[in-house]
Amino acid sequence: MLTLLFVNTILLIFSFYAIAKVIDLQFVPTLEIISKKLKLSSDIAGATFMAIGSSAPELFISILALYRVTSEQSIGAGTIVGSAIFNILVIIGASAMFKAAKLTWQPVIRDLIFYSASILLLLFVFSDQKVTVSDSLILLLFYAIYLSSFYFWKKIFPYHIDESKHEPAEQPDENSTINKILNIFFFKSNEKNNNYIFNFIISISFIGALSYIMVESAVHIANTFNIPTAIIGLTILAAGTSIPDLLSSVHVAKRGKGDMAISNAIGSNIFDIGIGLGLPWFFITQVRHQSILIDTHNLYSSVFLLFATVIALLMLLIVRKWKVGRFAGLGLILLYVGYISYQLILILN
Repeated sequence: MLTLLFVNTILLIFSFYAIAKVIDLQFVPTLEIISKKLKLSSDIAGATFMAIGSSAPELFISILALYRVTSEQSIGAGTIVGSAIFNILVIIGASAMFKAAKLTWQPVIRDLIFYSASILLLLFVFSDQKVTVSDSLILLLFYAIYLSSFYFWKKIFPYHIDESKHEPAEQPDENSTINKILNIFFFKSNEKNNNYIFNFIISISFIGALSYIMVESAVHIANTFNIPTAIIGLTILAAGTSIPDLLSSVHVAKRGKGDMAISNAIGSNIFDIGIGLGLPWFFITQVRHQSILIDTHNLYSSVFLLFATVIALLMLLIVRKWKVGRFAGLGLILLYVGYISYQLILILN
């Protein structure tokens, strides 16, 4: 048993590291090329393509979890809820600690409003401890409304983000071992060729395979210690799958794109709830022609905490006049440490 536990722990750590590298070195750069070709501003790129790219692991885990036994299906919802808490507290906090940012309030307010609404929708879905096809359609429709709001919101509350102040992206070290390995599987791409399309498909394949390894190893570890899979999702998998979000947000924050880092963190959460849960739930209810039972025992308190983090973040931004500095960033990270401590107490009890 100890040998199996050791192997699964190594596989879990490897999957975290490998997914982070694939997304950081290949997937996010590919999505940045797509964003440039579509001429998207940094806040919109952060809330859409960058959020979709960094949230890909959560989407795959949510899909894979639905094909497990009923008692293990909550690992997908747990991962997404836990990842959302990590994104708001740790990612925004870490981005602020690396480089203080003066945010453009209009897109931040837009994202926080839609994010708050998505949490309320999640509470509504969880209220009867089952998911129907109509629940999944509501989440998908909500995300579509969120995307369409970009155009109308800018018309109602005009704003401009000065892209000229942004520093150029750091180029990955071509001689690093991990980059040499990835270059075997990926094409060299830029805005002048179409190789980014192939790299997009290859990245998705890698993320899917590594997410499968992540889920299997995490479930085995949970079963070994008799820990509810929802708790594993809320903590270990949530933090592990959010590493790409953390790396990409810190990366753009260091380049002066504080708006993109914040939009990525909040946009990732809206994507996780709307698409990360809505899409897998829609397909599985269609295939099985029945509702999905969800064990919400370990999820409700975290969802309520999720809503509290939104209120706390909004108050923080208003008080500091839309500036996020190192002190505020440290405070957000300490809040997450408190949350993890609370989850550990639940496990020990």
